[in-house]
Amino acid sequence: MQTSDEIKKIVKEKYGKIAEQSSQKQDEFCCGSGKSKAEKSCCESDEVDYTVFSDDYSQVEGYLADADLGLGCGLPTEHADIKAGDTVLDLGSGAGNDVFVARALVGDSGKVIGVDMTREMITKAEENNRKLGYTNVEFRLGEIEELPIDSDSVDVVISNCVLNLVPDKNKAFREIYRILKAGAHFCVSDVVYQGEMMEKLRQSAEFYGGCVAGAMKENDYIETIRLAGFAQIEIKEHKVIVLPDELLGTYLDRNDLKHYRSGKFGLLSITIVGHKS
Repeated sequence: MQTSDEIKKIVKEKYGKIAEQSSQKQDEFCCGSGKSKAEKSCCESDEVDYTVFSDDYSQVEGYLADADLGLGCGLPTEHADIKAGDTVLDLGSGAGNDVFVARALVGDSGKVIGVDMTREMITKAEENNRKLGYTNVEFRLGEIEELPIDSDSVDVVISNCVLNLVPDKNKAFREIYRILKAGAHFCVSDVVYQGEMMEKLRQSAEFYGGCVAGAMKENDYIETIRLAGFAQIEIKEHKVIVLPDELLGTYLDRNDLKHYRSGKFGLLSITIVGHKS
C-alpha cells in the first residue's frame, strides 16, 4: 500500500500530465473544443481513460470548453445553492471548469477561488481565466488537507471527483469545516463504493489516480463528514458507475472480472451536501 506522500506524488504526476497533454492538443482538434466525450478522451492519460465518470457540462451557463478535461463525476454546482455575491471555493479546481460555472452564479459581486495541488493545472486555469477576463476569480496552489484559505471565510465549498484522491479524508473535511462561515455549506460530487473492494483494485496506483482505489465505502464517507462536525447531510444525486471491461481487464484476470460483475461490489458517484452549524 502506498504512503500518503507516494499517493500525492502519483496524483500530481497523473494530473500534471493531463494538463500538459490538453494544452498541447488544444490547437489540434480535441481538448476544450466542445467535442464529444469520446473525442475529449484524448486529453486523458495515455494509459487509461476515466472520462466514463464525467457528466456533460456543455449546456451549463458559464461553461468553457477549454476548461473541461472530462475529469469530474457529477455536477456539484447544480445542487450547491450558490447565490449572487457568494464566496465559493472549488477544491481540486483543475483547469477551472467548475470555477467558471460558479462564477456565472455569483456574478460580479461574488468571488470564486480554485485550489489545486498541481502546478500545471493552476497554470492552465489561469490561462483560461485570462481569456475570460474575470477579476473576481483566483487560483491558488495548495493541498486540500492544508487549505491556503482563511477560517470562516467561504459561503459554499464545491468539489468534483477530487476528495477521493485525498489520502486523509478526515483532515480534508475538517479543513472544509474550518474555512466555511457559520451556517454555510459544501456540495461535492465524489466516488464511493458499496460492498467490498477487490484488493487488486485497492492496491493499484493507476486506479488511485483514476478515482477508484482512493474511494471510501459510502457509509464510511458519510460518517467522516458527520465526524467533521457537519449537519443536515443529504445525498442529492446517486448514480452507478459502470467501468468498461477493457479498462478493468488491464488489472483483473477473467475470474476477478467475473467476481467484480457479480454484484458484490458497486462503484457509485454521489453528490452530497452538508452544513456547518
